[in-house]
Amino acid sequence: MTNSAVEITNLLYRYAELLDGGDLEGTASLFLHARIRLPGGEQIDGAGLLAVWRQYVKIHADGTPRTRHIVSNPILDIDEAGGRARCRSYYTVLQAAPGLPLQVIAAGRYHDEFERVDGQWRFAVRDYSMLDFQGDLAQHLLQAPPG
Repeated sequence: MTNSAVEITNLLYRYAELLDGGDLEGTASLFLHARIRLPGGEQIDGAGLLAVWRQYVKIHADGTPRTRHIVSNPILDIDEAGGRARCRSYYTVLQAAPGLPLQVIAAGRYHDEFERVDGQWRFAVRDYSMLDFQGDLAQHLLQAPPG
């Protein structure tokens, strides 16, 4: 795996680690320079994404959403000379919360674009619109998302 591939996949995994740790601000900072596509086609930036998470994601007494986001099967297309990359991956969200045994609550796909700026890779675009399977989200969301 090339250094760029490692750096990009580490961004995918860092996202999951921060989100599962309840660090919504830290997670949103990964998307500081990115455009995020939501279901329905709306586009927001990192600040907008933080606002969405604060509105919808339930943080439990331990300071976390009690989830594990598993990001898998990353397929990378890296343009080293141009400093651009694309990645398609799967995600599976597990949750164990009070009254909810460990189970899969969501599964879908991420389509991401990355850019290299000053030698560092960062998110440029994330498509959040591809939720393929939905389980019991009652302990994950504060309210039902629109649509």
